[in-house]
Amino acid sequence: MSVSKPPPPASTTHLNIPPSSTSTPSSTASSPLATPHSTIPPPPSPVKISMQEHFAINVCPGPILPIPQISDFFPRFHDFPCTPPPPREKKILREENFNGETGGGFKDGERRGDNDGDREEVFDSDDDDTYLGTLEFSLLFDQENNCLHCTIHKAKGLKAMDSNGLADPYVKLHLLPGASKANKLRTKTLKNTLNPVWNETLVYHGITAADMTTKTLRLCVCDMDRLGRNEFIGEVRVALKKLKEGDNKRYNMGLERIAQNKETNNQMVEQGAVVAEEERGRILVSLCYNTEKGCLVVGIIRCAHLAAMDSNGYSDPFVKIILQPDMGKKSKYKTSVKKKTLNPEFNEEFSYEVSLDQLAKKTLEISVWDYDLGMSNDFIGGVELGINASGQRLRHWFECLKNKGKKVEYWHTLTQQGAPSSDKPD
Repeated sequence: MSVSKPPPPASTTHLNIPPSSTSTPSSTASSPLATPHSTIPPPPSPVKISMQEHFAINVCPGPILPIPQISDFFPRFHDFPCTPPPPREKKILREENFNGETGGGFKDGERRGDNDGDREEVFDSDDDDTYLGTLEFSLLFDQENNCLHCTIHKAKGLKAMDSNGLADPYVKLHLLPGASKANKLRTKTLKNTLNPVWNETLVYHGITAADMTTKTLRLCVCDMDRLGRNEFIGEVRVALKKLKEGDNKRYNMGLERIAQNKETNNQMVEQGAVVAEEERGRILVSLCYNTEKGCLVVGIIRCAHLAAMDSNGYSDPFVKIILQPDMGKKSKYKTSVKKKTLNPEFNEEFSYEVSLDQLAKKTLEISVWDYDLGMSNDFIGGVELGINASGQRLRHWFECLKNKGKKVEYWHTLTQQGAPSSDKPD
């Protein structure tokens, strides 16, 4: 005996429900609505919705928010935990809070002096009143070795320069007046931080007591951008005349934006251009007369703040020395070539076999050149030491003759003295 399903009440539905494919012939025959010639109705068509409604339903749960402005994607004016609130506040639709300590800095693959550091920084004058951060550093002047030691410790609360709310800061140093690549020093770059810690010491060589009374040290904090131009964050300036000799003074100064004027020294020097004496650079020379071997030992230690002779703003310097009157090939020496630098370090020594009596009548000519492959070498500057010299040059020569067996080191300013009438390639 088969049991048929009773028909649904007419008052509860208005749709025709097609019979199930598993129903038996007896159940179909027992239905009062079924007729021998009835057909199965088609299935109902799906509900049609627009594409906008589709995305709103399936992708965006909850209410549809208005589209944010493009400025909301660059949170450089947002409130950060490590910095005070900026004077201009903007409504932020995002809920993320960037932390300045996230992603501690690490050493950059490229050292200072590379192309990334040579690019000029972009100055953003749209928000001069924004808090820029502080820089902590210390200075030490070593008068005995004519060195200025600049130790960059750390910075705090730097202004965010990247779209992630962080920055890639580094510190660049210049001596004013006369800022150029010759007196430019730079720290390493730290990634993704607003509170970088460098603890890096940079040294200026060839700094005299006279320079300390006239020079000003400028420390610029910049943000490195590999895809574009580096951005300027802020700077501090310290008058070196306030620094006492041998006193390691520590500073903690707030960064500022000072109007920048391009100086003439920043421009590249063309080949063959006349360079002023104060822009030619300095050289550190050591003299020692060895009484046991009966020879004069000349040491070319290093040069500092040389003039740029190539189109890239650098030089390829080397040093030539000649003991006059000419003693033939034994009187001419030259150092190795240092590529693309304005502060080369040679540490090379040369000896002349000459008696002490003859040495008193001779003159030592030292000249610094820029090496050019296949072309005439460019003269940078020179200096002459001997009985006919004057000032510090003469003092250096007399101390060498007086203190036999002792190495005497002096810094000398390069001048036009010793320039040949025509440069000839070696």
